[in-house]
Amino acid sequence: MINFLRKIFIRNYNDVNNEKVRIAHGKLAAGIGIFSNLLLFVIKIIIGILSLSVSIIADSINNLSDMATSIATLIGFHIAGRPADKEHPYGHERIEYITGLIVSVFIIFIGGILGLTSILKIVNYKAEDIDYIITYISIGILAFAILMKVLQCICYRKIAKIIGSVALKAAATDSLNDCISTGTVLIGTIVILVLTICKVEIPFSIDGILGVLVSIFIIISGINLVKEEINPLIGVPVSKDFVNQINEYIKTFDVVLGTHDIMCHMYGPTKCFMTVHVEVDSKGDVVEIHDQIDEIETAVKRKFDVDLTIHMDPVIIGDPEIDRIKEVVDEKLKEIEPSLKFHDLRLVKKNISTVIFDIVINFDFKYSEEELGQIIETELFDKTNNRYVVIINYDHNFIES
Repeated sequence: MINFLRKIFIRNYNDVNNEKVRIAHGKLAAGIGIFSNLLLFVIKIIIGILSLSVSIIADSINNLSDMATSIATLIGFHIAGRPADKEHPYGHERIEYITGLIVSVFIIFIGGILGLTSILKIVNYKAEDIDYIITYISIGILAFAILMKVLQCICYRKIAKIIGSVALKAAATDSLNDCISTGTVLIGTIVILVLTICKVEIPFSIDGILGVLVSIFIIISGINLVKEEINPLIGVPVSKDFVNQINEYIKTFDVVLGTHDIMCHMYGPTKCFMTVHVEVDSKGDVVEIHDQIDEIETAVKRKFDVDLTIHMDPVIIGDPEIDRIKEVVDEKLKEIEPSLKFHDLRLVKKNISTVIFDIVINFDFKYSEEELGQIIETELFDKTNNRYVVIINYDHNFIES
């Protein structure tokens, strides 16, 4: 069904790396959400008012908030599609997170109001007769709503996977949560019906209790959505698989001896700016190497739609002393922690021979720069009988672990 809709409404629907195609997918998902949530809100609010059920009304308001989320998603994808301008040189894609954040706060607010209303119904509870016809209709509508939410979840999840959308992934989770909350109301309605048929007196408001449960569910869902939207605004590590694809592609070029210091900045789900240090032979022609580096940047942009900046790091190849130092350092670092890697190792010979290199560490690395430097100095002296001063520059991993 989703592929059928994609074929009808989206031109070149398989080219999901294209920003316009991605935005079209987002708009399609938002449109499906607006229509389905509006339908569910209308039928639930009508039956909720007729049955005087605060839990069904609460569930209908939840659908209304979901429709508002879909509208915000639609607006977000529309604004995100605008080209970069003077005020926003990196584009507008992050607006998708901002609109999601606004709606998430609104969801929490609605949940709080519904919780208060449900508590008042519990406190002021009075036993009332139910309308059997309205109750049967309510059960049918709630069952239909669960089915609709399951289909909605599948739709969101599939499109989110296709375009890698955080907002739609959160919407899919919210739809699944709605199935649980609506299911709770459905079970409660059936319980009330059965107890009434059996002429069992109900001493407390089951409907009010269910309303509280649904409101708590709405609030928790809103808080989780806030977290989902805030994280990419603050800055999160980029997918390791995505970075590895680009890194391995860069290494296929003959001029590249190695890469390190990879940094990625996401200004939205698809707007990626990346920098990488590329090791090249120090004996090569600088102008020729520079031209080849430019070709790599262009090739990456064309293949991955990533704005890449490459820093050239000339390395000395075939120097016996430097090769021996690298071997000793590599062995010692692996002994300390197998995952440790170093790069940019240089030997500066003046009054005192100085070994300088960078090392990538975790934020909780157990040694300080001075401690690790002393360990390496001692190891080099033991293995080479030469006295070196070691200077280490620490780098942190900005890629997803």
